[in-house]
Amino acid sequence: MMDDGLTLRSGDCRLAVSTLGAEMRDWRIGPDSLLWGGDPAWWPDRSPILFPVVGWTRNGEARVGGATYPLGVHGFARTQRFEVIEAGEARATLRLRETPHTLAKYPFRFELTVAYEVDPTGVLASFRVANRGHAPMPYALGLHPGFRLPFGSVDFGAGVVAFERAERGEVPIIAPGGLFSPERRTVSLTQGGRELPLTRDLFDREALCFMGVYSRSLRLSSQTGPALRIAWSRFPHVVLWSRPGAPFLCVEAWTGSGDPVGFQGDLFEKPGMTVLQAGDASEHSYRMSVEDPLKTGRIS
Repeated sequence: MMDDGLTLRSGDCRLAVSTLGAEMRDWRIGPDSLLWGGDPAWWPDRSPILFPVVGWTRNGEARVGGATYPLGVHGFARTQRFEVIEAGEARATLRLRETPHTLAKYPFRFELTVAYEVDPTGVLASFRVANRGHAPMPYALGLHPGFRLPFGSVDFGAGVVAFERAERGEVPIIAPGGLFSPERRTVSLTQGGRELPLTRDLFDREALCFMGVYSRSLRLSSQTGPALRIAWSRFPHVVLWSRPGAPFLCVEAWTGSGDPVGFQGDLFEKPGMTVLQAGDASEHSYRMSVEDPLKTGRIS
């Protein structure tokens, strides 16, 4: 166990998890890290968990029952220390519950449980959100991992994101402040809507938010070398994001999204929020694995 977290192992697969945000900090199959290293010159995070909102709230605020709360971009889970409630060789479970600090931002009693399980080819992240209060509770959840590029021989200008099923070739235009506008722009998908070539200018404008995807998995690959496969359950939206010129790609899974332009409604009315009744819970999962890990090679 590390000072602020733990390390899971199975075969050549190793996963380091911090108790701060229950964030995956390092994932390796062999000698080289597959996760982004958190370089602040580009993006300081590595794999933050997004809760209890995903994306930006208007003016950094959420409204509940006539009161206003300072609930900014992607919520607060990534800044909170989780409790380790299980720690084994290949599996660990961490838990976050409400505190006076979170209640000042989000007036609900909740439990967010995150379980990581590794096998020789990858990692399964499982999430459980429970309502510990006596009234309905709205929430959104997301996972925001960044993957280092080049990944084997996968790099911008050579890589391809291949969706399991054909997707709509349009994404929302993100307005100033991270709000979602009603306008859409075209994304150049090939192979009948299933493949997205990773061109170097792909993220010059903003993230690509594929809302309401048909797929439940995708594959990041090139013509040679290994491939990274991502699969998800009960995440209806998939977001691809990087910074122009940065050597990483985020493959994010969301249940919700940022506030629409002009939105002034209650948190219960925010698009994409899941509402749990008192005592109820909901589960979600995200799996990342390497196909043919013996061919991963060095990652510079």
